[in-house]
Amino acid sequence: MATASFRSGAVGRGGVKADTITNRTSSINSAPKSSFKSKSSAPPQNSGLRRNSTGSVATSTKERGGVSGRVRVAVRLRPRNAEEMVADTDFADCVELQPELKRLNLRRNNWDTDTYEFDEVLTEFASQKRVYEAVAKPVVENVLDGYNGTVMAYGQTGTGKTYTLGRLGEEDTADRGIMVRAMEDILAEISLVTETVSVSYLQLYMESIQDLLDPANGNVSIVEDPKTGDISLPGATVMEIRDQKSFLDLLQLGEAHRIAANTILNTESSRSHAILMVHVKRSVKGRDSALSTEHGPSHLAKTFKQPVVRRSKLAVVDLAGSERISKSGSEAHTLEEAKSINLSLTALGKCINALAENSNHVPVRDSKLTRLLRDSFGGTARTSLVITIGPSPRHRGETASTIMFGKRAMKVENMLKTKEEFDYKGLSRRLDIQLDKLIAEHESQQKAFQDEIERIAQEAQKRISEAERNHDVLLESERMKYEKEYLDAIQKLEQQWETSQGKHEKVGVNDSNNTEKFNQEPNDLGVTEDIAEIKRLLQNETLLRKAAEEEISDLKNQIAQWQRSEARRNLDGGGTTELPSDLDSPLPLICQQLRDSEEEKASMEKLFEQVGLQKILSLLESEDADVRIHAVKVLANLAAEVTNQVKIVKAGGLTSLLAILRSSSDETIHRVAAGALANLAMNETNQELIMSQGGIRLLSVTATNAQDPQTLRMVAGAIANLCGNDKLQIKLRGEGGIRALVGMVKCKHPDVLAQVARGIANFAKCESRAYIQGTKSGKSLLIEDGAMPWIIQNASNEASHIRRHIELALCHIAQHEVNAKDMISGGALWELVRISRNCSREDIRTLAYHTLTSSKSFQAELKRLRVDYG
Repeated sequence: MATASFRSGAVGRGGVKADTITNRTSSINSAPKSSFKSKSSAPPQNSGLRRNSTGSVATSTKERGGVSGRVRVAVRLRPRNAEEMVADTDFADCVELQPELKRLNLRRNNWDTDTYEFDEVLTEFASQKRVYEAVAKPVVENVLDGYNGTVMAYGQTGTGKTYTLGRLGEEDTADRGIMVRAMEDILAEISLVTETVSVSYLQLYMESIQDLLDPANGNVSIVEDPKTGDISLPGATVMEIRDQKSFLDLLQLGEAHRIAANTILNTESSRSHAILMVHVKRSVKGRDSALSTEHGPSHLAKTFKQPVVRRSKLAVVDLAGSERISKSGSEAHTLEEAKSINLSLTALGKCINALAENSNHVPVRDSKLTRLLRDSFGGTARTSLVITIGPSPRHRGETASTIMFGKRAMKVENMLKTKEEFDYKGLSRRLDIQLDKLIAEHESQQKAFQDEIERIAQEAQKRISEAERNHDVLLESERMKYEKEYLDAIQKLEQQWETSQGKHEKVGVNDSNNTEKFNQEPNDLGVTEDIAEIKRLLQNETLLRKAAEEEISDLKNQIAQWQRSEARRNLDGGGTTELPSDLDSPLPLICQQLRDSEEEKASMEKLFEQVGLQKILSLLESEDADVRIHAVKVLANLAAEVTNQVKIVKAGGLTSLLAILRSSSDETIHRVAAGALANLAMNETNQELIMSQGGIRLLSVTATNAQDPQTLRMVAGAIANLCGNDKLQIKLRGEGGIRALVGMVKCKHPDVLAQVARGIANFAKCESRAYIQGTKSGKSLLIEDGAMPWIIQNASNEASHIRRHIELALCHIAQHEVNAKDMISGGALWELVRISRNCSREDIRTLAYHTLTSSKSFQAELKRLRVDYG
């Protein structure tokens, strides 16, 4: 005798065990989300609104064009269970699936079959993921777009309905059912900050709606809106979901309270219909509905658009299995349960038949199940039905009945609509947040303004003090200088006077008077002139000091006046913080430059967001030469950041740089564009793009025409980066890259020579790898293009960064016997000997030694020259 019981959990329930469904991924054959979106914007296919199952018009808070959507039906075959393996050993399966044709063959006997086509045909090997993507994922995507959706499982008891929908996947995540996977997708798509997801979990048992999340709530009533015909369950528990774990806990709680019983057909047969209701509330972006008043749009409407929210609902329905009493062995209470289940399923089938035949009357009120599902069949929801069947020929009648139920459901057309409403509470929250943000921003700006005033005042005071100190030092220095000159002049006059006195004593009285009169007049005249000159210089110095003190005083007054005016402007709530234009002292200009230098980096980092890359690229084609130059500089600075390089290339920045390098004759543009290309050429993918668009040829022409060493340095750097790509060796040489490098050595600027040496070293290193890999056998292209004389000449260059690259290039070229003859004739042998003995870097020294000892040609030449080296 079958006994009813309450389940302790959802693991291992039903006739299909966890290991009976083989995980096997297959291709997805479901309607993509994009195709549905294109339909949702189209006008309704019917001229009028479609009526629901009771004849009432389906409406919403804000009506939009409805979209016709047929109920999609998928069939899933359960594999044979252990009992069928024994009982049906000598019999073939009653069904044959053709999933590639979406076709099912049902055998009448050994000769005749009936063929049925469905939207999806899922074999016994279909994984849970495949089932979800084929059956439920399109519905979930529609729910996220604002439409109601229903996913339902129908079939004979024990065919895997609960496994398909409600499996939690605690032991193996691949076994997760549609409920778990649907919630994962919903939580991944929405923002829980501004949008909400809530669930209710119910069971319909013996025509009584019971709350699985609150067992004490055993009789939830159905309420119908008389205007719209919408069905609601106000007494059901609604739990908001914040993460996947909380949802799994709710599912476990609900499954523990769901009623099941042991029958012949299923050891844990569901005795109730389980309904999971997922309510999604999402905000609508990009709508133009704004707040307005009687006199037109208000000031608030210019800032805030009226928030619109969409409310949608996903219903996942796990129907109890239909059963024949003679096969299930139900009796007593389980017999009453079976009767109730079959009656509700029969009522559902009658409603579907009426809708499929466009009957004037749909008996939706015959059962609470049909009332709950009125929106799923003939309503406004996107509905997807999965019918589950078994392979056993003993249950062919039940399988045929299930198949016919699905075929009739495919004829039902729903009219999909979205439900939108204005979110005044959300608008209020946004206004509060914006107000708080503005207050905080205003306070921050006030503080920043005060800090800036204090910083400028401190900087001004510091510079005034520094200017005063410098002035005092200079003034003291000049005073000491003039005082010393004054004392020297006095001492000189005293010496002249003493000399004159000695002469007066040696002559007679008459001659003395004449001589003294003759000599004294010139001396007195010279002393008078010196003293007058000293007084004049002292007066000038005094005037200069007074003028400086007056200038300092004027500066202090002007700064104080500017601070008072800025304070008044701040209290009035407007104005920008700029120094007065009449302040002729260099101090305001210095302060302004300091602020500009501090803000330059932050401005460059925000340039992408504020201006946009496309706008910058469009400025490269401006007729104004200055605009083009500035645009190229900005692009070069952005290209210096690795994170920006992909965006620049994707937006066509590389093509624009090559175009302006080709068309412009301005050397500044050439220099900056070549620098930008050098930055982009650090990426291997960009290197191939530059070569494919003729970049190396343009760089070679630019190098030929350039005069400025900085331009040549940028061009050489770009070519040097391209020289490091193994795939581009032949093409780079063919388009003149090596000759361009060799040609730039005429500049003799150390920065240019360093880039040329780096490029030659990169090229030689790539050639060396090609020799080792067997992809190259001929003479080095560097030797063929005449680079060897310059390499040998600069192998002992005084600049270490140039010498290091040249020594490395020389060692790589000498590693291969085919180059030995040319290197010996050019004098490279002695440089290799010097490198092996005197190079400051041990790795290069070791490489040179290994090259000399392993080369037969070098050893023979050293032996001929009687140089002992081994």
